Amino acid sequence: MSIMEYNGGSVIAMVGKDCGIASNFQRIFPVTDRTYVGLAGLGTDVTTLRERFRYRVNMYTIKEERDIEPQTFAHLVSSTLYEHRFGPYFVEPVIAGLEKTPSGFKPFIAAADLIGCLNFAKDFVVAGTASSKLYGLAEGLWEPDLGPEDLFETISQTLLNGVDRDAFSGWGAVVHIITKDRVVTRTLKSRMD
Repeated sequence: MSIMEYNGGSVIAMVGKDCGIASNFQRIFPVTDRTYVGLAGLGTDVTTLRERFRYRVNMYTIKEERDIEPQTFAHLVSSTLYEHRFGPYFVEPVIAGLEKTPSGFKPFIAAADLIGCLNFAKDFVVAGTASSKLYGLAEGLWEPDLGPEDLFETISQTLLNGVDRDAFSGWGAVVHIITKDRVVTRTLKSRMD
């Protein structure tokens, strides 16, 4: 049994056509206009890391005079977690965003374990207590090049059905759809019995 099974919350990020998405219940935080981080794990460590990431992103913005890109932020998350590898934070981060390229924007998702080992993916990443259930559902429902509305439907079905089988993940979800123009946030209600 993993130590992470004692700490609730689940996060999933999926890639669509020119859009990315991240979702969970009160564990998703904006980093920039186009980058979000989801932190599944111990609540106190979630709060601590959120503030630590905010501080480091602000320092990056001041030093570089530009916003941090999602891939750079993923490496910042990895190095921050690795600094505490002998007494790790009990958090599994998921990073989702749109990376600026010469031809426009490209979806980017990544996840990390407790000590910062990054997992870059082209389709979806999962973390949290319901990760095994989310992974199986996401494999069955995800398709390449989903539009924002189809991606919302896929992520919603995946998340609600996955956390429905896991008492630690909580009730309901918050879904963030990240497109090049805007971020749409929707709250989903699930059964509460």
